[in-house]
Amino acid sequence: MEKKILLTDCPDAKGLIAKITNICYKHQLNITKNDEFVDRQQGRFFMRTALEGNFNDITLLEDLDMALPEGAERRLVASGRKRLVLMVTREPHCLGDILMKCYSGALDVEIAAVIGNHPDLGGLVEKFDIPFHCLPADGLEREQHEERVTALVDGYQPDYLVLAKYMRVLTPAFVTHYRGRIINIHHSFLPAFIGARPYQQAFARGVKMIGATAHFVTNDLDEGPIIEQDIIHVDHAYSADAMATAGRDVEKLVLSRALQLVLEERVFIHGNKTVVFK
Repeated sequence: MEKKILLTDCPDAKGLIAKITNICYKHQLNITKNDEFVDRQQGRFFMRTALEGNFNDITLLEDLDMALPEGAERRLVASGRKRLVLMVTREPHCLGDILMKCYSGALDVEIAAVIGNHPDLGGLVEKFDIPFHCLPADGLEREQHEERVTALVDGYQPDYLVLAKYMRVLTPAFVTHYRGRIINIHHSFLPAFIGARPYQQAFARGVKMIGATAHFVTNDLDEGPIIEQDIIHVDHAYSADAMATAGRDVEKLVLSRALQLVLEERVFIHGNKTVVFK
């Protein structure tokens, strides 16, 4: 018996839940979990349906196309393990957290490879028997470096590319090549403190809480659709360095939660926002 997830994103209309579930019943598929949401301002309907049974994908999708409104988008995806390539620079905390959760089974994912623009984290990665590739950017134009990265990443055919503290701004061409498939962890509670040195910015502003944001990458720096966020409280006694130290814990927590949501197909990208079924 197969398990798959049906993802439906379409203009809102009466009876959509009944239409979709009746088609699933017609195909003798069992619904094990169903979530739906209507964006009433945009008039858009979202539904995630977990299914099990014997699938004929072509006829199921054909029946859905006949029943759904014009402009509907629907995907039927296998509810199995996804494949990631991680990109890193020098900071180990997010990478180490993902590696340990993958090793322990807390995160059901295959890490195909880790790519760094510095060699610092190679030893950590190799302890988990995962390929590590160092592609320095020194002396290269950004586009030249990314051509090398792209060739390497595409060889692994990942479902998603995760920037686990990869401290380089990506070019529009690179982002477009992996549209909707790049996940980044940003070390602040967006939209506050965009760009470099967010903890110094937060310290200078005298904030009472700091946080982290996991989001899909777009060509607008640190402004892509947000997947997950969290915060911790600080006070006047925290220096910028102390804030950064405390922030690392929330960064790795937010990134791992975001990955779990994406890997389980619980996230719809809706313009520059997301619909997330938890």
